[in-house]
Amino acid sequence: MKDVKETIMKYVFLICACASILAVILICVFLFANGVPAIGKIGIFNFLLGETWKPGNDIYGILPFILGSIYVTAGAIVIGVPIGILTAIFMARFCPDNIYRFVKPAVDLLAGIPSVVYGFFGMVVLVPFVRDFFGRQLGFGGNGSSMFTASVMLGIMILPTIISVGESAIRAVPNSYYEGALALGATHERSVFFTVVPAAKSGIMAGVILGIGRAIGETMAVIMIAGNQPRMPKGIFEGVRTMTSNIVIEMGYATDLHREALIATAVVLFVFILLINLLFSLVKRRGANA
Repeated sequence: MKDVKETIMKYVFLICACASILAVILICVFLFANGVPAIGKIGIFNFLLGETWKPGNDIYGILPFILGSIYVTAGAIVIGVPIGILTAIFMARFCPDNIYRFVKPAVDLLAGIPSVVYGFFGMVVLVPFVRDFFGRQLGFGGNGSSMFTASVMLGIMILPTIISVGESAIRAVPNSYYEGALALGATHERSVFFTVVPAAKSGIMAGVILGIGRAIGETMAVIMIAGNQPRMPKGIFEGVRTMTSNIVIEMGYATDLHREALIATAVVLFVFILLINLLFSLVKRRGANA
């Protein structure tokens, strides 16, 4: 009976694994089968490097959306990565137990908040603050719905991923590294920052890459606070539209070549995600070899 159960479970796990692989294959086939022909009709250079998006005139240039996605993601990295890494270090090596039991659930709660709630918070709190403080008091202009606001919001949203993965990586470093540094005369801070953290850099980088993947693929929160203006980005306090936002906003009424162009935009986004995952695999392999 034990052998029968093990055989059954082996095939159950095999079927689950095959289903996961099949789902990825079907997504790839659908995207490329429907998106690549549209790129051919529009022209790859007109599509990728075009600066104008006017579906009514059959003009489909997604360079503003590509740059918008890159700029917003880069802003989220600048804001979220340093805070996330330092928080992970604090929680793993500096945080007292009586504080840790409150901080850890708070970080986990951040990871479970839906994107639309983040977007609502940004729309109600961040957008008015950016409009009043940066726009009016500091004179940068804008109505608050901007690339800067979206970057701040995404920087907050990627914190749980970076913190959780980074903390796990730091805690996985053998304690002998830390003790050896102390034995050589290093202080607690130098032992952590110059011995433990470098030893955990592959895991920390994995958390950063996963956070970037979430930032570049985020949709709902960005739609609510980024301004959604289909034009070339003009400044950090001006409105911007990302690839994901463009797909969601226009897919409901798109037809014919317009719809195919949106699917082609999803192909470009999918390639971005594949490149991020490839980078993640290379970082993991490099860490394993080290």
